Amino acid sequence: MTETVTEGDVSARYDETEGERRLTFERDGRVATVAQNADGYAMLKVRDGPDGDELERYYGFDMALDHAAELLGVSPHDLPVPEAATDMGM
Repeated sequence: MTETVTEGDVSARYDETEGERRLTFERDGRVATVAQNADGYAMLKVRDGPDGDELERYYGFDMALDHAAELLGVSPHDLPVPEAATDMGM
């Protein structure tokens, strides 16, 4: 499953791999990914891209979005979240 949303200059792509659910944001060449295991019950990982280095882990989706927004240089309210990703987090 893949779902893409764009608002302003931020795009978000939600996709599912065999092992993970990934929400990747892009803005002006910057990338931030929030990832969770495919079962949907583990902590969220914030990375500098879909396969990038893990920067931090969070229990809450809001906290992970705050970090992703910081990496992109925008407010968390500026991040579009595809419907399929709204239940990420513990």
